[in-house]
Amino acid sequence: MTPCLPDEAPAAAPDADARLIDTDTLQRIGGRLGSNPAGVYRDAAGRCYYVKELESPAHARNEWLAAQLYRLAGAPTLRYRRTRAPDRIATEMVALDKKHLSQLDEAERRQAQQWLGVHAWTANWDAAGFGGDNQGVLGGTVLTLDVGGALEFRAQGCPKGRAFGSSVGEIERLRCDPDNPYACRLFGDMDDAAVRAAAGHVTRIADEHIRATVHTHGGSVALADKLVARKADLARRVAA
Repeated sequence: MTPCLPDEAPAAAPDADARLIDTDTLQRIGGRLGSNPAGVYRDAAGRCYYVKELESPAHARNEWLAAQLYRLAGAPTLRYRRTRAPDRIATEMVALDKKHLSQLDEAERRQAQQWLGVHAWTANWDAAGFGGDNQGVLGGTVLTLDVGGALEFRAQGCPKGRAFGSSVGEIERLRCDPDNPYACRLFGDMDDAAVRAAAGHVTRIADEHIRATVHTHGGSVALADKLVARKADLARRVAA
C-alpha cells in the first residue's frame, strides 16, 4: 500500500482551499476519528484527507464558513478543503506532534488561550473537544482541529437555534461551564487582561471584512449581521 505523502505545515496560500476535491475518486484507507460519519482517504498522488459526511449541504457550508472566519481572525486550524459532494467537507491529514489537551505544556496552553475570543465569537462550544481532543500541536503551533461545532450547528449536527444569537455569553461559559469541563480546564485560569487580548483578535476585524467573508463563502446576510452584532457584544463585555 502506498503511504501518504509527508505532512506539511497547515499554512496555505489564499486560494489553496478553492480547489474542489472529488471524493469519489479517492481511496478510503481508514475509518472515522470523531463523532460524525467520516473516513481517511488518499488520492492518486498520495495526499491524504479526512472527509466528513455531514447531514446536509448546509452543515458542510457552515463548517467551511467557520474555518474561513477562523482564518480571518488569524486562528490556526487544520487546512480545510471543499469537496464536489455538497454534503462533505475535508481537512488535509497531518501528523500532529500532540493531539490532546492533556499533552499541552504551559506555553502551549497560553498559546491556545489567545483564541478564546474567536471560539466565543463563532459560538464554538466544542473548542476544546468533548474529551479534550480538539486541540493539537503541529510544528510548535497549537491548532483547533475541527470547527464543526461553530456557528449554527452543534458538533454532532443539531441546530443551535436561539442559542446562537447576538449575545456572546460563550466568553464566560467556555471558562466556567461545568458541562464543558475541558474548555474550563483550558480557559478557566485566564485573567481579565488575557481575555481582553483574546477578544481583540475579533474586535479588531472590520465589519466589512466579516460581511465579505460570509458573502464569499455562502453565508446569508442574516448570518453576517449576527456576526457583526456578536463582535460588538464581545467588545462591550470585555470593556466592562
